Amino acid sequence: MSLEPEYKEWQQILDLIDQSTQSQQHEMLLTMLLTPDEREALVARVNIFRELLKGELSQRQISQMLGVGIATITRGSNELKSKSADEKQAIAQLLDKK
Repeated sequence: MSLEPEYKEWQQILDLIDQSTQSQQHEMLLTMLLTPDEREALVARVNIFRELLKGELSQRQISQMLGVGIATITRGSNELKSKSADEKQAIAQLLDKK
């Protein structure tokens, strides 16, 4: 019996999520992995990126609209700054799909 964890790297988790999506079990997996607060934070994070990429509102307006702190918006903005224009465009297209 090994005392090593099975999952050690982020890529393994991404692969697990991909596999669960292919087998139509992603909703169950993500619901089990994330607490209600984490799911709520993830929804906010997606909306932060979408609004930042749209560029129509100030960070303060986004903060007020989503009911999150300005520091949360700033962290999202800093993450976007580290991405290339192509990556930002790809993320914007992904988030704009309904």
